[in-house]
Amino acid sequence: MIGVIDYGMGNLFSVQKALERLKAPFFVSESIDELETASGLILPGVGAFPDAMKKLTETDMVPFIERKAAEGIPLLGICLGMQLLFTKSEEHGEHNGLGLLEGEVVRFPGKTEENQTYKVPHIGWNNLVFHKRDNQLLSGLEEDFAYFVHSYYVRADEDAVIAYSDYFDVKVPAIVGRDHIFGMQFHPEKSSKLGMQLLSNFTKLAGQGERS
Repeated sequence: MIGVIDYGMGNLFSVQKALERLKAPFFVSESIDELETASGLILPGVGAFPDAMKKLTETDMVPFIERKAAEGIPLLGICLGMQLLFTKSEEHGEHNGLGLLEGEVVRFPGKTEENQTYKVPHIGWNNLVFHKRDNQLLSGLEEDFAYFVHSYYVRADEDAVIAYSDYFDVKVPAIVGRDHIFGMQFHPEKSSKLGMQLLSNFTKLAGQGERS
């Protein structure tokens, strides 16, 4: 069963509705004891990086998530939840993340190298470009559009990038992963058929495929 981590800063309703549409067994919980029983974990997130890390620390979720990752339990971070998987962030100062993936969260500069200005945050539909087409998370998918809402992006090791999206001259890691740890910078639950298939693929990785 998929456990959705409730630490006070997640887009729980939309994730919950998406999993219901997939008929994937899941539960939402703030209890570590309950989340221990999950075959896969989803870490959602909306808001600021330091606030989220403070909440995770206060609720003792940091050592729990680290331990479950070490045990090989599939983990998916969504939007801010993806950023939390990385080493550190420059949002409102420098702050350490979970460190499950190597990389730094930085703000869009809002200006290209040619001094063309652009809007920050990056909001709206943007095309995904598959970097690792053979990754199991992309099974059955073709490149399509996903829905983004973010002012910060991850400078990630290229080896961890599964798909990216170009926002002016920034190559944004849109889907990342290594072994059983995955992240999506966009909102899959708001990204139509593409997003639903990605979530479905993750549930299957966690042994919880669609049931009739």
